[in-house]
Amino acid sequence: MEQKTIFEQLGGTYSQQGDYMLPNIKMPEQSEYNIGVWGQRRRRYLKQHRPILYTNLLTSCKLSKHLAEVEAECNEQMESLVKAMAKQEGVTEALKATDQMAWVRRMNNIRNRAEEIVLNEIVYA
Repeated sequence: MEQKTIFEQLGGTYSQQGDYMLPNIKMPEQSEYNIGVWGQRRRRYLKQHRPILYTNLLTSCKLSKHLAEVEAECNEQMESLVKAMAKQEGVTEALKATDQMAWVRRMNNIRNRAEEIVLNEIVYA
């Protein structure tokens, strides 16, 4: 009498793949999420610097949701930081109308600083 593995006792099946018998395992269905640049940066950070957390999120099917949440949080934070910094530093539409190059320089500087804050406080946390 052939003894069944625990996997087979629980209803699992195997299929022949070349010389090997591999278990027929299927991941549960997952929702589709929009993952932008912030989510991709978070994924790369987790993969390189937090491999255990990355693996846990991946195997529990929570990685995509986590990345989408990080993406949304980063976008909100960027928007509010840029608005607040521009207001604080007097970068207005009036400046844009009178000296476009100065406005572009100052806004690029503000966006770069806001991006550094978001990366350090959210993506690399």
